[in-house]
Amino acid sequence: MSTSAEAQEPSAVDSSTTATKGMRVNGKNWHDPKKPFRPRANQTSFEKRTRERQTLAATKAKEKELKDEKEAERQRRIEAIRTKRAAKEERERYQKMEEKMHKKRVDRLKRREKRNKMLKS
Repeated sequence: MSTSAEAQEPSAVDSSTTATKGMRVNGKNWHDPKKPFRPRANQTSFEKRTRERQTLAATKAKEKELKDEKEAERQRRIEAIRTKRAAKEERERYQKMEEKMHKKRVDRLKRREKRNKMLKS
């Protein structure tokens, strides 16, 4: 009797699984059954989308702030280099003038040029 009971159990399991699936209309039972098309299944709630947008905006603002700081530092360095070069050129120019003229006259010309620079700016 135990052999007949064992034989009945697998057939009961097979019939229950096929009963839930049912027969396919087109007869292609070897294909997996398709799930229903639900286009709204992957949509997120409005609150979640707004939170994501806010976090994205905050990160973009922070990135922009960091970029602006970096650019300002770069511009500051460039300006320092320019002023150094201009001062060096002016020193060299005055040294050439000192070779040709008297030192007191060069000092007088420097003062006049500085006065003119102040008036121009």
